[in-house]
Amino acid sequence: MKRLIIKIDEEKCTGCALCVPSCAEGALQIVDGKARLVSETYCDGLGACLGACPEGALTLEEKEAQPFDAEATEAYLASLKTEDTMACGCPSSSKRVLERPVDSLDESSPPASSQLAHWPVQLRLVSPQAPFLRGSDLLVAADCVPFAYADFHRNLLKGHSLVIGCPKLDDSEAYIKKLASIITLNNLRSITVAHMEVGCCFGLTYIVREAVKQSGTKIPVRSLTVSVNGSVEDDD
Repeated sequence: MKRLIIKIDEEKCTGCALCVPSCAEGALQIVDGKARLVSETYCDGLGACLGACPEGALTLEEKEAQPFDAEATEAYLASLKTEDTMACGCPSSSKRVLERPVDSLDESSPPASSQLAHWPVQLRLVSPQAPFLRGSDLLVAADCVPFAYADFHRNLLKGHSLVIGCPKLDDSEAYIKKLASIITLNNLRSITVAHMEVGCCFGLTYIVREAVKQSGTKIPVRSLTVSVNGSVEDDD
């Protein structure tokens, strides 16, 4: 049948995941860093997700598509809840058990030195005029990153000023404004974003890039994805 259905422009999509919770049917998920339509049968074609995309990557198009199936959608959402995954399709709260070898940490080695050079670090608490920000290389890390990445201090934090936050649970617009002020006032050399592998956490990169845009400056931004298993990949 011919009907309205969501269309995703992959060139515009940044994988920020802001569209995911706006789809009550769970039809959108982040796969390989891009928004994807899980199934045509889960998309009702009403376009509730359109306004959630800051890049304009979502539109509606009329095309031949499978009809919307309300019963299948309800069963799909129920399965997500059964798997302890949020109804929006975001796996950020999904339970996992991570197998680690008992001897993976060498207790005979001297303890690593902390590379934290200032306080506070929570973005809501950091003043844009804090002296430790001036002319620095800024690390913007998702709250969970230091717990997943064992070498966080040595490989990411060393030589950087730090702010942390959660793009899913905190106020994204407030973070954008705060970061834009930090960028404007402090002549930063660079920004590194470290976020977790779950789709909603990619929103941290969007927040930083939008803050850079609003500041009217040109500053290099590097984005890193940290897996729950502790590996790191460069998004670029």
